[in-house]
Amino acid sequence: MSDWIHNLPVPAMALVVFGFTYLLAAIILVSVSALATGERGKSFKAVSVGMLPVLGIIFGLFVAFTAAQVWADNDRAGAAVSREASALREVTLLAAGLPAAQQTRLAEFVRLYVEQAVTVEWPMMASRTASLRATPTALAEALQFVVAMAPTGAGQQTAQREIVAALGTALDARRQRIIVSQSEVNPVKWWCLYCRRYAS
Repeated sequence: MSDWIHNLPVPAMALVVFGFTYLLAAIILVSVSALATGERGKSFKAVSVGMLPVLGIIFGLFVAFTAAQVWADNDRAGAAVSREASALREVTLLAAGLPAAQQTRLAEFVRLYVEQAVTVEWPMMASRTASLRATPTALAEALQFVVAMAPTGAGQQTAQREIVAALGTALDARRQRIIVSQSEVNPVKWWCLYCRRYAS
């Protein structure tokens, strides 16, 4: 159910969420109106209307605290993806200082890694099944390939050192994005929001 909602376009998602909320509110209103007869009606009327703004403020604070976590996770995910892309771009730029055969091989490793990330890891991250246990084969092979190279000059030595550092940065950024993909809002927060929303 959750995946189905998350895959909707934003306007359709808003329509579903608000529609469900208003439907539930209408059901509660009809139920309370039907029950508010006789003595029960007097008890319901005894609830002060002045409590509603206070409850609304508390609900708003709950929403703000929950949204703050989501925004922070979104920022962390964006930063990790940007770091990973920048590191891979740096690898391809630095590879220009290597012999043509090594440059082509390294570019192929980067291409394979990006393809695997897009077709395999991103869908797994969306379903929160991505794991840090498996090291991406293409990136590991690229790292081994660069470390095993025998540079012939100072320029190639510098390129080799910087490429190794950039590949390490890409691996770390990948780890960060997978960790962020597994984060979630604590179920206790969701229950507090739910109870507070319908208590108000």
